[in-house]
Amino acid sequence: MPLPGSQRDVPAETRPDEQARQRRSDAIGIARVLCILGVVYVHAWTGLGGNGLELARGTFQENLRWVLMECFGRSAVPLLGLISGWLVMASLAERDGRRRDWAGHVGRKARTVLLPMVVWNAIALVLVSGTAWLFTLPAPVPHTLGWTIEELLILTRNPDINVQMPFLRDLFVCMVLAPALVRLPARALGLIALAAGIAQAFALGWPIFLRPSILMFFALGMIARQTGAAERVAEWPLSRAVLPFALLLPVKLALEFALADPGAMPAFVAFDLTVRIAAAFAFWRIAWAVARSDARGPLLALEPYAFFLFCAHLTLIWLFAPLIGRLTGPLGSPLYPLFLILQPLLVLGATLAVASPLSRHWPAAARVLSGGRLGRRRP
Repeated sequence: MPLPGSQRDVPAETRPDEQARQRRSDAIGIARVLCILGVVYVHAWTGLGGNGLELARGTFQENLRWVLMECFGRSAVPLLGLISGWLVMASLAERDGRRRDWAGHVGRKARTVLLPMVVWNAIALVLVSGTAWLFTLPAPVPHTLGWTIEELLILTRNPDINVQMPFLRDLFVCMVLAPALVRLPARALGLIALAAGIAQAFALGWPIFLRPSILMFFALGMIARQTGAAERVAEWPLSRAVLPFALLLPVKLALEFALADPGAMPAFVAFDLTVRIAAAFAFWRIAWAVARSDARGPLLALEPYAFFLFCAHLTLIWLFAPLIGRLTGPLGSPLYPLFLILQPLLVLGATLAVASPLSRHWPAAARVLSGGRLGRRRP
C-alpha cells in the first residue's frame, strides 16, 4: 500500500508540483526543529553569574559558548520569523477575493500564540519561582504585582524567567497586523522591513515591539512568498547559500569578542541583522537539503514537539540544569563543554518525556501548550 503523499497517490500530471509542495512543507518542518534546538544554546546553563561570565570572557569555553550561541541560536531565530511571515501570507492569500475575517484570524492566533505564551509564563512562575522560594535555586521570585503581571503578559519589558517569550509576544503583534500587511506590494513590505531594522538598530519600537527585528523578518517572509524567493534560494548550490554566512559570522564574533558593548552600537546592530539574513538563507537551504536525506523522517517526527520545546526549554533549564551541573561543574570545569554541547538534546529528551504522555492522557492541555500541534483528535 503506498504511503499517503507518495508518487502513486498523485496523478502523473500534478506530480512535480505536488512533490515540490511536499518538499517545501518538509523543509519548513525541519527548519523549525533545527532552529528551535539551536535556540537552546542561547539560554544554555553556565552556572556563573554576570561577574563570573565577565571573568571568563576570552576563555576557550566561553568562546565556545558564544560560537554555538551565534551559529545555531541567534542566527537561526530569523528563519522562524521568515517562515511565520511566509505561512501567514500563504494562508491569507488563499482567501484573496473573499472577505477576510480579521477577528477570526486574530482569535486563532490568540489561541495558538498568545494563550500558550501566557500559560507557559504562569507555569514558569509557579515552578521556577516556587523552587527558588522553597529551596536554594538562584532564580527570580515575585516581589511586586507589576513584576508578576509583566512576567505573565510581557506588556512593556522582557521577562526575567522566560526570556525567549518576547518572540511570541511580538509575533502575535505581527499576526494582528498581517491582514493589512498582506494587501501591500513587495516594495511597501520592504520599506516596513527597513523601518523595523532601523528601529532595531536604534532601540526604538517600544512598547509596541520589544524586538522590532521580528517584524523585519516577518515582513521579509511575506516578501519571500510574493516573489518566490524561497524557491529560488532552494535551487542554489548549498555552498553558495552557506558561504555568505560562513564569511560574515567570524567577523561578527571577532567584533563581539573585541567590543565591550556591541549591542549598543547601531552600526553593529545593522551588521548583525545582515548576518542574520545570511543565516536565514543558509539554514533554509540546509533544511531543503535535509528534506531529501535519511534524517527527514526523524526530524519531521519531532516537528509537532518543536513549539512545546521552544516554550518549555527555559523552565527545564532553570529546574534541571543546576542538578546536572553538580556532576559536570559550571563553565570552566573540564566536563562542562560536553554538557554545553548536549544541552539541546537533553532538553529535547525532557520535552518528549513530558509532552508525549500529556498528549495521550490530557490532549486538551497538550493542544494549548503546543499551540495546537499536539493532542489533536485523529479520525
